[in-house]
Amino acid sequence: MGGTYLQLTEFYNPRKDLTTYLQSIRSIALLSAAEEQVLAEKLYFNQDLESARQLVLAHLRFVVHIAKTYSGYGLSLADLIQEGNIGLMKAVKRFNPKVGVRLVSFAVHWIKAEMHEFILKNWRIVKIATTKAQRKLFFNLRSAKKKLGWLTPKEAKSMADELGVPTKTVLEMEGRLSNQDVPFDGFLKEDEPDHAVLYPEDYLSDTASNPSIVLEKMANNQHNLIALQEALLKLDERSRDILYARWLDEDNKLTLQELSVRYKVSAERIRQIEKNALCKLKASLEKTLH
Repeated sequence: MGGTYLQLTEFYNPRKDLTTYLQSIRSIALLSAAEEQVLAEKLYFNQDLESARQLVLAHLRFVVHIAKTYSGYGLSLADLIQEGNIGLMKAVKRFNPKVGVRLVSFAVHWIKAEMHEFILKNWRIVKIATTKAQRKLFFNLRSAKKKLGWLTPKEAKSMADELGVPTKTVLEMEGRLSNQDVPFDGFLKEDEPDHAVLYPEDYLSDTASNPSIVLEKMANNQHNLIALQEALLKLDERSRDILYARWLDEDNKLTLQELSVRYKVSAERIRQIEKNALCKLKASLEKTLH
């Protein structure tokens, strides 16, 4: 399947035309839980590549959503999306539908992992200047700081007026220019060659994407899901159906009134059944999980 996934990577390439790409993926319909399960099972059990393609397509907009949260690093949105798409395809390839979670919950860790690696490899101070106005401000500030050092409030306002940007933007860029790129593995003080004094990996690491933590959470979620399924099976069919329609159906949750019509009883009676079923469910889960 490796070759096919390389082809998918080339096909879903936002670098070619980001605007057209974003418009295209917005027209792709999302999958219901049932539709996703069917496709995931076809891929997992039969290696059906068309199912893989549909699963990837339906989640491309989710990658864009995540990529936009990393816009502060001065990197191209198209590049971040492309890296995230690679993570999405890796997740689709490894997704096990028997675990009982939605693909998006599983894929988020793979998507972020690819973006994090890309950011760490490519983030440089100069990349904060991405637009024409930012580049002009960047080089004007760099030139001014060689002559003046830190800008006074008056100098900052004068430069802001000249370039047509807020004074705050000038001061923010000045602060960034005063930073330096730091080796991810740390660096040494000249007078203390045997002691590393700074390790960015210690404070830049995203504990939410730590593989051991991710696996632990997945195992815990799976355990909880199984316990929930077993607890639901202990309820009578009507109670189970009411709880599913009220709380678990992601696509079409029903109101008390709608359920009262289905079962030909009052809405208050549906509320009572729901309350009793939740109490039984809670007691069963507490017994199982503790």
